Formats: sequence, structure tokens, C-alpha cells
Amino acid sequence: MTDRTLLLRAYDEQLRTDAEMPGAVSVTRHGPLRLMTFGGGQGFVTYRDLGGADADEIARLVPKALTHYRADPGIERVEWKTRGHDHAPELHEALVGNGFVPGEPESIMVGDAAALTETPPPADVTLRRVTEEPDVRAMSAVQDEAFGEPTSERRADALLRRLALGDGMELWVAETEGRMVGAGRLEPVAGSDFAGIWGGATLERWRGRGIYRALTAARARSALARGKTLIHSDSTEYSRPILERSGFVRVSTTTPYVWRR
Repeated sequence: MTDRTLLLRAYDEQLRTDAEMPGAVSVTRHGPLRLMTFGGGQGFVTYRDLGGADADEIARLVPKALTHYRADPGIERVEWKTRGHDHAPELHEALVGNGFVPGEPESIMVGDAAALTETPPPADVTLRRVTEEPDVRAMSAVQDEAFGEPTSERRADALLRRLALGDGMELWVAETEGRMVGAGRLEPVAGSDFAGIWGGATLERWRGRGIYRALTAARARSALARGKTLIHSDSTEYSRPILERSGFVRVSTTTPYVWRR
């Protein structure tokens, strides 16, 4: 088997399980689906596979899942996470027909954590973990700005709730010129070889200086210290080439479909 085949198998077997549930307020099973509710009015739909469902079965699954979230007035947004290698006939049509809007496809990248650890930050940039509420709120605002989103106190609240759980999530920031300019999250996956790197972002003015790579290296070192030997990331076209240069493999794609109340 190729490296890609082995890494994709590890991804499916170790990550598409209860490992996707850290921080969920509630989880409801509906057939092959896991319907998760997170703080901040967020719903999230995922699954190991769709159990061989045909187009007619999928056309019934989608509205039933959405009915679950419509019944909770606190839910403002639902993401249905698709993967490009799944057998899911006419899932796109079913999702769009029920009001979900597809986002940009991202690459699912998997590789050796040790391959990412060697990049230091630029001389005028410092990296650190944050745990205190003012820092977490500032970090969340940096990510919102970097991704072109309005500042969301609810997203910051959700990060603070996760930290309070003590489930291993780490928040990292990069600072220069007296302000935060980059941020990222590390998610060690219990009972697996994996940690995930998420939310990596640098403010536009400071891009192209190696800050993202340095934040990634800091998180990879922390993952190794926790005994996690593999890293996975859903990567944009900004971050995919950086990981590929370190030997990471694009094992599949993922496209988020989002419904908003």
C-alpha cells in the first residue's frame, strides 16, 4: 500500500470516531450520522461513512438531520463536513436543496509531527500558549480578522468553555510590535496517534514572514511531547504547500456545507 493509502486509513479509523466530539455539549445519533451541538450556537454533522446509503436514502437523511437542529432555537449555524473520498451519491444536491451552502474545498493533510518541529519564529516575533480570558478573547479576535469574519464573542466564549474542560486543547499565539498577529489551536486526539492543528492564521500585514510555519512548529513540538506522532490538518491553499514541503500527504479533500438560521 502507498503512504497515502496507509495515512488515509489511519485518518478514517482513528479520527472519524468519537474523536471528533471534544467539547460537544451534546451528541445525537441518527443512523450513520453524529449530530453534535457545540457552544456558541454551532451544530456539526459528521460520520465514519454513510453505510452504503444510496441517493434516495441520503435525500431523506439530510432534512431529518436539519429538523433536529431547527428544533433548537439556540442553534444559529450548522456545518455538514463532507470528505471527497466518501461514497455519497447526490449528497451535494441534497445539502444544497435543504439550504446548505458549500464553502471552499480544503485539503486533508496528514504527516509526521517530527517533520514540522524545526522552524523558529522571526527574530522580532515571540510565540506562547495562552490560557487567560483576555488573551483568549484577543486571540479569537485575531483569527476572526485574519479569516475576514466579524469579531464574535460567542466564538471566544466557546474557546473559554473548552479550556475549562481541560481536555488537552492548546491555544498558541504569535506576537510582535506589541500585538498579537497570528494564532492557532492544537487538538490532541485521545486514544490515537494524532493531534490536529486548526485555525492557523496570520494577519495580512505580517504574512510571508514565516509566522504561520513557526506557530505550526510550536504546536508540533507540543504534540510530540504529548506522545502524538501524526498531525492532521484541513488546509487552505495558503497552508497546504507549507505542509507539503515538510513531507505531508494530501490524503483527501473536505468541503464544509453550512446552513444558517
